[in-house]
Amino acid sequence: MLTNRMPDDPQYYIKGVLEGNRRILAKTITLIESSHPSHYDLAGTIVDQILPNTGKAVRLGVTGVPGVGKSRFIESLGIMLVDKGHRLAVLAVDPSSRRSGGSIMADKMRMEKLSIEPNAFIRPSPSGTTLGGVARKTREAMLVCEAAGFDVIIVETVGVGQSETEVSSMVDFFLVLMLAGAGDEYQGIKKGVLEIADAVAITKADGGNIENAGKARREYESALHIIAPPSQTWSPPVVVCSALEMKGINEIWDIVIDHRNKMTESGELEKNRKKQMVNWMWALIKEGLKERFFGNPDVKRLLPKMIRDVENGIKAPTVACAELLFFLDNKSFGYKKHA
Repeated sequence: MLTNRMPDDPQYYIKGVLEGNRRILAKTITLIESSHPSHYDLAGTIVDQILPNTGKAVRLGVTGVPGVGKSRFIESLGIMLVDKGHRLAVLAVDPSSRRSGGSIMADKMRMEKLSIEPNAFIRPSPSGTTLGGVARKTREAMLVCEAAGFDVIIVETVGVGQSETEVSSMVDFFLVLMLAGAGDEYQGIKKGVLEIADAVAITKADGGNIENAGKARREYESALHIIAPPSQTWSPPVVVCSALEMKGINEIWDIVIDHRNKMTESGELEKNRKKQMVNWMWALIKEGLKERFFGNPDVKRLLPKMIRDVENGIKAPTVACAELLFFLDNKSFGYKKHA
């Protein structure tokens, strides 16, 4: 048995996930998200064996500045999707406390209606220190949900100004939510994200904000005209919506499906997914190398002195780097200890 009484038989998780057992699905994601070394190999075996049962779902990333109404939008979209007969999984990456590392806000509290839908599964995860607010194991969790039979996967990012490239590298369609009348100084942190957007939606287009939403739509349409689109097959549209009044929600889903059909027909969908898998492998390699480096006892012992020597000009950074790398033993990188 593993720590925390987690079963150590991979077939327990694989069978449960493929049968759509929600309890085992949740336990599998917990196992995948675990940072305990004893869980790594087991999680890897599970993901590897369920891989043939993945790849059919629509993968949608949603981002936007705080206050744009991401959770309300996703809940409205989600309810519409389950009403249409879809099975929806929402992987919502919560802001993490810098002190505890824990999740600040539970998405089941923010999506009360959607959370009780039998064909919806909501999984909040603390973002930790991962760039772009994407939880470290979101990719694996997405594949597990697909294997469990969910045909639409939504990844919600924190959207607080970090690079959102991470989420765009794991989904098929990247939707950027914007506010109308918030001022450029408020949304300036999101301007760069337009370059990787597949669509922009102006939210809260209701009440006295309808006119502002229309103006914002025209402004973003102009901005997108001077930005090279991420695909030659697709030009990102700008739409307005109101999650409160369910206006524009169906139109946005139609855009997602239209994009999927065009990308499938052109072959770009398959090409992009293959590229994403290879990029994922390289990301894991870099992450693993970094963990092994800082986890090496020789590095831990020598690093403070090396830093002091570099700061004081006693040792060149290139020399310090070489010595630290080659102090690693065969179990880490295959390097022999530096003489």
